[in-house]
Amino acid sequence: MKKLLTALAVVAAFSSAAQAETLRVAASAVPHAEILNFVKPALAKEGVELDVKVFTDYVQPNVQVAEKRLDANFFQHQPYLDEFNKSRGTSLVSVGGVHVEPFGAYSSKIKDLKDLPQGANVVIPNDATNGGRALLLLQKAGVITLKDPTNILSTPKDIAENPKGIKVRELEAATLPRVLTQVDLALINTNYALEAKLNPTEDALAIEGSDSPYVNILVTREDNKDSPAVQKLVKALHSDDVKAFILEKYKGAVVPAF
Repeated sequence: MKKLLTALAVVAAFSSAAQAETLRVAASAVPHAEILNFVKPALAKEGVELDVKVFTDYVQPNVQVAEKRLDANFFQHQPYLDEFNKSRGTSLVSVGGVHVEPFGAYSSKIKDLKDLPQGANVVIPNDATNGGRALLLLQKAGVITLKDPTNILSTPKDIAENPKGIKVRELEAATLPRVLTQVDLALINTNYALEAKLNPTEDALAIEGSDSPYVNILVTREDNKDSPAVQKLVKALHSDDVKAFILEKYKGAVVPAF
């Protein structure tokens, strides 16, 4: 009987392993991939093997999910996804919000925005939604005034008042930390700020409040949103353990949104 039970246990173990499903998810390195790697053990117990693919850009993660080369991604907020779907003709969908990364303005030359020099060189992300987000933060900080203060897709052409005559350039989001020493001010996404060892809560001269509408979301295809593996990942990302992990590890630089 003992041998039979042992044999059955071995068979069950092999059966469980065979049934384990691999979920391939694209993510930015920080904090997205770190959060995904944190939930890996919990998902493994649910029969889902999480394969995290780290990307440094904001285009390929969506392209590869749309083309079914990957199952989901975790790096963006809803305004960015909406703009991507509209411009690329894709129909990717959010399956759940996880956290907010308060967007910040950084400088290696000044300690206060009131000291921003006349004609200052300012860099912002070159994608529509994060560029607009950067301009909204500059407006909130009193540096500029936009034609439409509520337009999240504002561009430098939409600046109505610019008392300091700042010169705004648009660069790829991932490159902004690398040019920080070459400009007067850089508006940087928190994931890239963290990778560059910047502390948003201490180093940012201006930062979004906790009321930011830019919640980072888990994204997949319409035909995949209700799959058991994706739903298990959503449940894991919305757990109390993940909330505690985010609060402890990022200390306000990343804020749970569930």
